[in-house]
Amino acid sequence: MLEFDPERVTRNARDATSEDLLDRITVYRDGMEPAAVEIIEAELRQRGIDREEIEAHAAHRSERMIPLPDGTALSCSFCHRPAVEQRWGMHRMWGWVPVFPRYLAYCEVHLPHSPVTSEDDPHPPA
Repeated sequence: MLEFDPERVTRNARDATSEDLLDRITVYRDGMEPAAVEIIEAELRQRGIDREEIEAHAAHRSERMIPLPDGTALSCSFCHRPAVEQRWGMHRMWGWVPVFPRYLAYCEVHLPHSPVTSEDDPHPPA
């Protein structure tokens, strides 16, 4: 287990987008150190983001996110945003060579445009 480094967390928070910080203290909060939450909340306050905006972000994300057993959100297979849907896709080597089928998690940004229906998926995950 990594030791908590407040300086590293502070640098990381300064470099992160506001959306990323909002995700961290809402849908990923339960998996974070309390001191890290304080650092991120302070960074958001410094950026002018208030409690109402944080609560609105939490409500928006919680409507669509896929929760894990620990209460945090499942992450997208392609970035750190919370996943909103899972589908079969191809694992790709170097980003373009299809290797084998795999169940993938998609955030709102990476979600493919053509949905796969349950009739199209002969082997849905358990």
